[in-house]
Amino acid sequence: MRLKITSLLATAALALTACGSSTDECAEVMGQGGLLPAAEALAAAEACVPGTVADFVDNVGDRVFFDFDRSAVRPDGMEILQRQAAWLNTYGNYVVTINGHCDKRGTVEYNLALGERRAHAAREKLIAFGVDPARIRVVSYGKNRPIVEQDNAGDLEWAFQQNRVAITVLD
Repeated sequence: MRLKITSLLATAALALTACGSSTDECAEVMGQGGLLPAAEALAAAEACVPGTVADFVDNVGDRVFFDFDRSAVRPDGMEILQRQAAWLNTYGNYVVTINGHCDKRGTVEYNLALGERRAHAAREKLIAFGVDPARIRVVSYGKNRPIVEQDNAGDLEWAFQQNRVAITVLD
């Protein structure tokens, strides 16, 4: 019993110290009405650790969305790319792959080219914000790997928007 309590307290302490300075994130680790179970607390603590994939996805953002049939980076995407560049310049040990995606409208060939233009547009912005070009690869999936399956989506336009995206993946 004593070992169980000690283990729980150690996990809680680890979770709280791993959270950096974000009170909201640490409150999530604590949960409503008390501590989370040990496994959940550890997973939540890892999400708080600066410089991790979870930190990048949750706190910086890994997705830049595009308008229909366009590869120009929108203002909201520019903000995300600025945050990505700052994070990547801080944590220089990561190489990234930018995956370009499209919705299902158009031919396979057209969407592969559009996905590539989207990925390259995001890459060029990261380079302009100071990220070393050697650390950035691009891949186009066109409409071949949808983020949201459009045939099953209740809101088709929402599904289309989710698939018009460049996703920065940490390698």
